[in-house]
This record gives sequence, C-alpha cells and structure tokens, in this order.
Amino acid sequence: MPSFHNGSVEIAYLDEGEGDPIFLVHGFASSKNVNWSYPGWVSTLTKAGRRVVALDNRGHGESSKLYDSEDYHIGIMAGDVCALMDHLKIARTDIMGYSLGARINAYLAHRDPKRLRSLILGGLGIGLIEGGGPGENVALALEADSLDDVRDPMGRTFRAFADQTRSDRRALAACLRGSRRLMTRDEAASITVPTLIAVGSADDIAGSAQRLSEVIPNSQVLDIPHRDHMRAVGDKVYKEGVVAFLENRD
Repeated sequence: MPSFHNGSVEIAYLDEGEGDPIFLVHGFASSKNVNWSYPGWVSTLTKAGRRVVALDNRGHGESSKLYDSEDYHIGIMAGDVCALMDHLKIARTDIMGYSLGARINAYLAHRDPKRLRSLILGGLGIGLIEGGGPGENVALALEADSLDDVRDPMGRTFRAFADQTRSDRRALAACLRGSRRLMTRDEAASITVPTLIAVGSADDIAGSAQRLSEVIPNSQVLDIPHRDHMRAVGDKVYKEGVVAFLENRD
C-alpha cells in the first residue's frame, strides 16, 4: 500500500482508477478499507469512470499513530488531505467524507474551497454545527480495560467497532479529544461548492440533513432509507445517489 509523509506523519493511501479524481475521507475508528473498499465504494466509483484516492487518517489504519490530542485538530487532519493532493499533483477534486471525514472535508470547503469541485457529507447533518455523536463517553470507553467494563450505549458501540477493526484505541481516544471542533453556522453558510448531504433516516448520531441543507446554500439532501449511522455506509441508495450527484454537479 503506498504512503507518503506529511512532516513526520506517515499517511497510507490507495489510488485506483482513471478519470476525474474523487478523494474519500473515512470516519472515526474506521479506515480506507473498512469505510470505502470493503463496502464497494472504490469499485463503484472506478466503474463510474473515476480516479479514487482514499487515505487512512492519522491515528487510523496503516497511518502513523499519535497519542497527543493536539496532533488531531480538525485543521491538521484537513492538512493531511491537502498534502496528499499535493503529493499526487491533484489541484482540485471532488471529495466525500463520512462522519469525522465529513467534518474534515467541511473544514476544507470553508477554508480552501478552490481545491474542491464538490463536497459530499456522509453521515453528518446539523451535528456539524450543533454537535452530538461520540464525545468523552466514547474516549473513556476506548480507554477501558474491556468492553465488559463499558456501560454507556454509544461508548459500547464505538468500542466494539474499534475492537472489530483492531484499531489502536489509545490513538483513537486522542483523535476524538482533538478533533471535536464544531463549525459555526456562519462558517457552514460560507460553503459555496455544490454539496450533497447524505444521512440515514435512522441515524441518531448525524443530526438532521435537512436542517444543515438550510444552512449550506448550494446543497441538496440524500435520505438513505432505514439505515442508522453504521449501516448507511455501504447502502445502494447512497452509492446511486452519489454517482448521480457527481454526474450532474456541474
């Protein structure tokens, strides 16, 4: 698997297919493989004529593990994405993120919109602004000696997922504490690139997609029926909606 260094941090990535590029940024406690390869996103998008680039965020997958929360500020993680674009000599791209990946990409769309052709926010609605989702309860669950010691329901969900993916739980706890910056309503309203907000109808973590769409001016909503936060990722409706959005974004 190829990798590059952004400063001292090694970032692993995949780069497959040909055509207009799309960058994929995975969610918290996931990886490029778990979020994008195994659910069929890479094959779906390459078959649709896209060059697909997906990275392992710092602290995740095959990328460097860091244990200081200061190393995971959302702007620093967004900087890894831009550094990979520069490494691959890609000036401008479509970009999709899920959950934490959507937060990272929204930050990019606000701070460096010239790098993006379009923005797809998966698994994140008004929570971008108002919060919700994993917090200190999940960080403590990740640091617990055993899943049996975790009583908080959301903590148990993310701890079980981290155990399943054999993640570095201490790095994840640091990431969670460092990356929880919320976007202000004015910052979200400043996003001007074409935006798709895709959230499962049973997702109780993301917050309302419709309410976020009312804030981001050039946006549309894709409802993923009967899917919660974890199960929406590989859904057929999600994939078909994204491919259609990319074909019509201009």
